[in-house]
Amino acid sequence: MASFSAAELDYLLNERRLGRLATVDATGQPHVVPVGWHYNPELGTIDISGRNFAATKKFRNVKSNTKAAFLVDDVLPPWRPRSVMVQGQAEALEASAGGGGEDSGAMIRITPDKIVSWGLEASEG
Repeated sequence: MASFSAAELDYLLNERRLGRLATVDATGQPHVVPVGWHYNPELGTIDISGRNFAATKKFRNVKSNTKAAFLVDDVLPPWRPRSVMVQGQAEALEASAGGGGEDSGAMIRITPDKIVSWGLEASEG
């Protein structure tokens, strides 16, 4: 399991950003979608969930193929791209019994095998 550097965690946690999740369907076709997410410090994972989550294509994809990639990125002016990309094993975790609300608890959990980042160094004046 790969671990996030201090700079990567700082980038991921200091501003709320939309992530992009890449999964692969049963035919080998890639599928990339924007997702809400959070970092799980106890496990060192990226946890992804949402509304009616267990019924989504991304959730079904992870059930049949556990390889996934996750990306958070942005561009600072004038042109300073920054990003953290995680490649790893994904688990489709079903909702817990007895939870409240729609799909409470269903999520995809990505355990990093590889983490690549760029543009996170402090800007020089």
